Amino acid sequence: MEPEGYRCRSSRYIESGQSAVPGSVLFAAGLLGNVLALLLLGQHRRRSRSPGGRPPRVSAFYVLVSGLAVTDLLGKCLLSPIVLAAYAYNRSLSELGPGGRTDGEPGVLCQLFAFLMAFFGLAPTLLLLAMALECWLSLGHPYFYRRHLTRRLGATLGPAAAGLCALFCALPLLGFGVPMQYCPGTWCFIRMAGGGPRQLGFPVLYASLMGLLVLAIGACNVSSMRHLYSMARRQPRRGPPAAAAPRMEELDHLILLGLMTVLFTICSLPLIIRVYMGAFAADFNENADLSALRFLSVNSIVDPWVFIIFRTSFFRMFVRRVCRR
Repeated sequence: MEPEGYRCRSSRYIESGQSAVPGSVLFAAGLLGNVLALLLLGQHRRRSRSPGGRPPRVSAFYVLVSGLAVTDLLGKCLLSPIVLAAYAYNRSLSELGPGGRTDGEPGVLCQLFAFLMAFFGLAPTLLLLAMALECWLSLGHPYFYRRHLTRRLGATLGPAAAGLCALFCALPLLGFGVPMQYCPGTWCFIRMAGGGPRQLGFPVLYASLMGLLVLAIGACNVSSMRHLYSMARRQPRRGPPAAAAPRMEELDHLILLGLMTVLFTICSLPLIIRVYMGAFAADFNENADLSALRFLSVNSIVDPWVFIIFRTSFFRMFVRRVCRR
């Protein structure tokens, strides 16, 4: 028996009254924001070039920020065109692509979309955790940081995190979890309510992992704030500006990371709540599930604009004055 409330699970057409305009606007905003963020990161790399044409002195933090921007850009470029194509042809994702192996199984395109949604929801969390650990080590364990954390390590962490994330998110394709089409027929994700442990084990594990990662990021940020506050108390009030430059750079990294973490928590918390409500309270509310999925997708749009706004001199000067006080 099919779970109640999932009326679009087997639909062939998009629900009437739906428009592609919101999706197009969000796609354009995400594409523009991530491209601008990558251009700003490239400009920072050129300005960091050492005299004599030596390689630029770019920190591991900026390598990870670049990886986050690339990940968000790939997510928008892979997911949004599928949604817009479904609107253009007025076909659901299961109908638009090849069919599943059985009658009750969603189409291949729907399964691919569910995998990409899970992957691009989890991969930025791992990158944020790597950024939080980098900031924490640079402030609390500077000797270890300078000895072991390099640009090469930062460039290696991104692909390694992406590979682990892809293996984990591929579990529903192997039978641990059920990909499913959501209304209005342009979204697919893992079924979050109805079924036994084999069907609901993956979404609960996915939400629990995201929740633990958010807690770990928050713990690293709080510890970094403590180290930064201790450094500020030990530093003399009056001294050469060059002595405060490294601390201000770490402050910039910490504030940017904190803003991204708060926004990611706001965007991912509805999905975590909906997964637990669906699994343990049997709450079949497809509209609430769809809102949670949309919140998760908004994170990749907001992240680059936060970075762009933060890079403006006026905003950074305002934040530094607040932190000094």
